[in-house]
Amino acid sequence: MSYKLVAIDMDGTLLNSKGLVSDRTRQAIHEASKKGVYIVLATGRILKSAINHSLRLKINKPIISCNGGIIVDENRRIIYERPIKARAVEEVANLGFKNNIYYHFYDEDSFYSTVYIEEVLNFYNSAESKKDGSEVKINIFEDIKEVINNKINVYKFLFLDDDKEKLDSLRSRLESIEDISVCSSWGNNVEVMDKEVSKGTSLEYLCNKLKIPAEQVIAIGDNENDISMIKYAGLGVAMDNGVESIKSVSDIITESNDEDGVAKVIEKYIL
Repeated sequence: MSYKLVAIDMDGTLLNSKGLVSDRTRQAIHEASKKGVYIVLATGRILKSAINHSLRLKINKPIISCNGGIIVDENRRIIYERPIKARAVEEVANLGFKNNIYYHFYDEDSFYSTVYIEEVLNFYNSAESKKDGSEVKINIFEDIKEVINNKINVYKFLFLDDDKEKLDSLRSRLESIEDISVCSSWGNNVEVMDKEVSKGTSLEYLCNKLKIPAEQVIAIGDNENDISMIKYAGLGVAMDNGVESIKSVSDIITESNDEDGVAKVIEKYIL
């Protein structure tokens, strides 16, 4: 099979445990790009963070961000977007507040939260982005109605808590809200998007636009929010460090993100 597009999750997949792209993975991506293969970042991250990584990797290709809530083309123009409906934004935010669980949400390039937590911003902002002024900013608000009245596009909520029972209880309540979808990308989080949003749906939209059939697509991921694109792709790849739910639906399992798992897939099936 001649593969024409590789969709790659970032955290836990493209990025190693230090949050870096290894030299071997970087080289494999460059070689595949030179062959004309689309290397598409497909991440739950805010769009600005994904763009910063793509610029440093010199990947001039479309990006799927916010778990599929936004797609931009190679010129960074939005070609698809699906924000959460205002009524659902208010309901989700109020539920987080009542349950006393930290959350933030974001539009294309900024975070919104009721509290400032530097550790959260540092996760998304590399030393390079802080140096060149391209870092993600945070906006503090007191009342969710401020956000709604300003007609801000909310693409994804992220709830964080190390208390799994508390998080599971919140997730159960969130799943009863209309017009949203709920998933997780890590053991200590719950993510909320519009009900029609997933990485798989957005990957299918992008592939249709590029006229690339699913059987010529590779998707690589490590967590629950990657399952939809793993199922869509002709070759669905789970990372060895991934959760069991994604391994069970994948076609193959590659090495971990600390063992150049992404590079080894590209080398074997593209190069």
